[in-house]
Amino acid sequence: MSHFCLFLSHLSFCFSVYTILSKVHSDRNVYPSAGVLFVHVLEREYFKGEFPPYPKPGEISNDPITFNTNLMGYPDRPGWLRYIQRTPYSDGVLYGSPTVENVGKPTIIEITAYNRRTFETARHNLIINIMSAEVDFPLPYQAEFFIRNMNVEEMLASEVLGDFLGAVKNVWQPERLNAINITSALDRGGRVPLPINDMKEGVYVMVGADVPFSSCLREVENPQNQLRCSQEMEPVITCDKKFRTQFHIDWCKISLVDNTKQVSTFQEVVRGEGILPDGGEYKPPSDTLKSRDYYSDFLITLAVPSAIALVLFLILAYIMCCRREGVIQLVHHSAIQKSTKELRDMSKNREMAWPLSTLPVFHPVTGEIVPPLHTDTYDNTSMPLMQTQQNLPHQTQIPQQQSAEAVCSSGHCIVSRKLRLL
Repeated sequence: MSHFCLFLSHLSFCFSVYTILSKVHSDRNVYPSAGVLFVHVLEREYFKGEFPPYPKPGEISNDPITFNTNLMGYPDRPGWLRYIQRTPYSDGVLYGSPTVENVGKPTIIEITAYNRRTFETARHNLIINIMSAEVDFPLPYQAEFFIRNMNVEEMLASEVLGDFLGAVKNVWQPERLNAINITSALDRGGRVPLPINDMKEGVYVMVGADVPFSSCLREVENPQNQLRCSQEMEPVITCDKKFRTQFHIDWCKISLVDNTKQVSTFQEVVRGEGILPDGGEYKPPSDTLKSRDYYSDFLITLAVPSAIALVLFLILAYIMCCRREGVIQLVHHSAIQKSTKELRDMSKNREMAWPLSTLPVFHPVTGEIVPPLHTDTYDNTSMPLMQTQQNLPHQTQIPQQQSAEAVCSSGHCIVSRKLRLL
């Protein structure tokens, strides 16, 4: 256990954080307390001795080393224990806050170090013996801060965590102050920050004290500050300057929990229907399977729907063929089909041969062939079948036929001429 002491003006206090350095590679026993932050550092320097160096003459070995941690017999760690290592050239950190349920149960964590250059491994076990909490623990007043300019591994450093607890002690003035838990903002659904301007992911730090919250911490509950937070504006906190030099706190995300005012919601279970007695045991089904008759399933799945479909078909056939309304519908349908066929036949006959009246004719005076009055692209549907002589081009007007007693001029009879022309 490492002890950190801060001396401020007119104030001195001490707080404890569990920080263990892995200097040996045999089984290691640690004794954290339930509800108190536990930190275990896996330093690369102490694991390098397990890997024989093979550098060239004059070079210093700096092999990349990564760690894998898991609960013995399981692929992952306990739910309260987290692990982080940014790069293979940085130390690994196990951290978390043990729970009361784990008191008295040794937790064996298997730690495996991998040398990424030589692919060699080194293993040792970390035995975590969780001790019971103190009499007045857990501390009833708990506050969770969100620090925007820190990553979780930076906050886990003993010096940085000590500075933060010192600032909280200065504005809260408790007799006892402990760090309860630290959580990365990524574990709370936060986004990975952009790699610009040295942006940090942020970290949540929960602390507990034995005295009520100070007036400075209560300022975040003022209506004016709540309104500013709803408008995404920074609230006005008088004690923010005591953190601003090193820690940028998002006061809109601070959480104040008073466990003295919380009412227990535990209800005693009343035995009744659906609850097994104390001696009840689950009896699995037998391994041997009995034969099953699928005849009833066949009837329900195929026969019944087929019978219903047949009845509906017979009803429809009776309505359409035997009832007067159905017969009328069939007659109408037949008439519509017949009319449609006739219209299609008439449309096919539109391109028939040209009538004789539109064929080439002779000029009555000159005897030349006169072309028809239409072209090949002319719409024959609008052309009259008979053409009058007045519509013919270059047509000379012929006097009307007169009787046989027509007047003869210059010794010639017009009647004989007309007869010749005809």
